[in-house]
Amino acid sequence: MGAKVPRNFRLLEELEKGEKGLGAEACSYGLNDAEDLLMSDWNGTILGPPHSVHENRIYSLKMHCGPNYPDEPPTIQFISQVNLPCVNSRNGVVDPKQLPCLANWKRDNTMETVLIELRRYMAAPANKKIPQPPKARHTSSRPSQFGMRLEVVVLEYWFIAMFNSPFRMLAD
Repeated sequence: MGAKVPRNFRLLEELEKGEKGLGAEACSYGLNDAEDLLMSDWNGTILGPPHSVHENRIYSLKMHCGPNYPDEPPTIQFISQVNLPCVNSRNGVVDPKQLPCLANWKRDNTMETVLIELRRYMAAPANKKIPQPPKARHTSSRPSQFGMRLEVVVLEYWFIAMFNSPFRMLAD
C-alpha cells in the first residue's frame, strides 16, 4: 500500500483539475474563496442529464471538505432547488446515507466523483421523471442575491452592446 497523500495536497490536485476543466464536461467545481487556505468550502455545478426533467437545468451546490477529508466524505448542499430522494427539500442538504458514493466513501473518491454520482442519480429511471420546482429557485437563505447578480450581468452586457455597437454611430 502506498503512502497517504496529505489532505492539502489532495485538495490542491482537485483544485488544479477543477480549474483546468480536466474532469467531466457535465460537472465543474472550484474553491468558493481563493483566500481559503484550508480549502474547505467549494462550489459545484451539475448540468442536468438529457432525456430527464433535469435537462437544460444547471444545478449549483456547496461542498464542504472537513478536516478529515479525504478520509471522510464532503458535505454536499444544493443551492438550486431540486426534488430528489437523497436531498432534504427544506435546506438542500444531501443525505449521505442515500447516495452510494457518500454512504460507501473511499479515500480515492473526489468531489468530482460525488458530482458525477449525483448526475447519474438524477438520470436514474426512478428519479428522472420526478417533478421539479420552477427553474431559478434557490435554497439559499438569500435567494435574491442570485437574481440580482443575473440582472447586473445582463445590464453589463446590454451596456457593452449598446455603447460599443456600430449602430450607435448611426443614431448620433
